[in-house]
Amino acid sequence: MRNVVVTGMGLVTCLGLDRPSVSGRLRRLEHGIQRFQPFIDDPKVPISLAAPIPGFQTEGGDPEDWTFPSSLKLRMEQIRSLSPNALYAHYALQQAVADAGLELEDIGNERTGLFTASSGSAGMTYFHMERLKRVGPMRCSPLGIVASIAGTLNFNLSAMYKFQGASTGFVSACASSGHAMGYAWDSIALGRQDRAVVVGAEDFTYETIVPFAGMRVLSPSEDPDTASRPFDARRDGFVGTGGSVVLVLEDEETALARKAPIYARMRGWSQTTDGYHIAASHPDGDGLRRAIEDVLRTSGTEREAIDYINAHATSTQAGDVSECRALKSVFGVGKGPRISSTKALTGHALSLSSIMEAAFVLIGIRDGFTPGSAHISQLDAEAEGLNIIRESVEEAPQLALSNSSGFGGANVCLLFEKPECG
Repeated sequence: MRNVVVTGMGLVTCLGLDRPSVSGRLRRLEHGIQRFQPFIDDPKVPISLAAPIPGFQTEGGDPEDWTFPSSLKLRMEQIRSLSPNALYAHYALQQAVADAGLELEDIGNERTGLFTASSGSAGMTYFHMERLKRVGPMRCSPLGIVASIAGTLNFNLSAMYKFQGASTGFVSACASSGHAMGYAWDSIALGRQDRAVVVGAEDFTYETIVPFAGMRVLSPSEDPDTASRPFDARRDGFVGTGGSVVLVLEDEETALARKAPIYARMRGWSQTTDGYHIAASHPDGDGLRRAIEDVLRTSGTEREAIDYINAHATSTQAGDVSECRALKSVFGVGKGPRISSTKALTGHALSLSSIMEAAFVLIGIRDGFTPGSAHISQLDAEAEGLNIIRESVEEAPQLALSNSSGFGGANVCLLFEKPECG
């Protein structure tokens, strides 16, 4: 098995569009949540908060009306096949490839794979289906399908950037991009690929976020400063966001040979399923516990060596309790590893959340800090005994876990190690 390292990062998030901006806001615990006018203006919508993406406006189904940073050069014929999340992914991919010290031509070969995660584009699906019913199929865009369904990231990115290796998409709800990271790791560790570009991307649109209000899992709070508060006793749901994060993974020898910058070594990953409920996590966190234990076992890592965990904790009542119980069952109570949920700052990015939070772990390793868990005024009783840090700590994690859980009881755990040299 070959060692796998992360050499490049691209970010399109509510905290910013580049690593220095995102790093600074993570360190200072500055959130990206706002009162969002389209929600406020709709009397049928019971929420008012969201975490929008700066520099992008992608509401509405006609891509010709979208706005995005001028540095992203796309022709109109390319834009017409995009969903909002694919637009974000283009921006993040170009940033990640440059950050890794590569040219775009370096990824268009049979030794580089593309692993993506997305729930598809509900907004684009609605736009094209409504038009189909209104005017008939022959007056619809021939690109409506490829701009809408879950594979849109693979369709667009593999064609535009000439990927010739593996091209695989994952749809496992909030664990999706963790699965993409894990299978990319497998592909490199087993020698099937030398490099992988891993993409997570989620729309920031009405159609992606508002349906969760019907599940009673979105926070009804009107205060952006306290609405997203994982582990707080009075939490009342999550806040929606979107965007894209792209990470470049490489065989360590390949990366060292070209003197690439290294964020961290990815030591391994694991996945489990609760086998419990269609939407709710196991109340005792049984599946997540097994995922953590499995990645520790298969990577040869003692639990005492873990010094930071980026928790999945979304700020829902049941979900946070389930994870707390899983963490206690593995690490016990007492000092233990530092734990935080960066969703307090970003809200919940759904299928994007796993790779986004992995990137936050990597930023902390690179920039020498551990992000805190913001907005806790009264710690939930189930979290007592865990080392949940409420302020950022000026010390880089050495060995860090990043947890994710999704519908159907899917659990993914990623393990990262600070490199000896970057």
